[in-house]
Amino acid sequence: MAVRALRAAGIAFVPHLYAWQPHGGTHASSVALGVPEHAVIKTLIFANERGEPLCILMHGDREVSVKQLARAIGTKSVGPCVPEVADRHSGYQVGGTSPFGLRRVMQIYVQATILALPRIYINGGARGFLVEIDPRELERALAPVAVDVAVE
Repeated sequence: MAVRALRAAGIAFVPHLYAWQPHGGTHASSVALGVPEHAVIKTLIFANERGEPLCILMHGDREVSVKQLARAIGTKSVGPCVPEVADRHSGYQVGGTSPFGLRRVMQIYVQATILALPRIYINGGARGFLVEIDPRELERALAPVAVDVAVE
């Protein structure tokens, strides 16, 4: 679904396959590709207190502050979805979640500093598959809301 969505949006991307490791996260993919973990972007599915899903994009070497995110989006609380629920909302398997081609329409938030990077590596819709893109293309195609919610 993600590759179809990228092509439909006219986004040029470089595909990168690597040997996916359970619990390896962005560190394993950054080592496998020889790129900084800061440029590998996590796609996380969260939900607010009403159970409404949202997508947050974060640097691989940073965590999301749930308090800052809740404050930034004007909701009482937010938290990560359990894997089964995240899979249902996104249409992807955890570890292979892409913000492109999500099953459910949901608001997408992006850590603002991601948009300043020259290139990013983001999931292409499957475990062990990242796509390298210009972050301005992400901004153009997904219209994410920029937030500053990273835990240093």
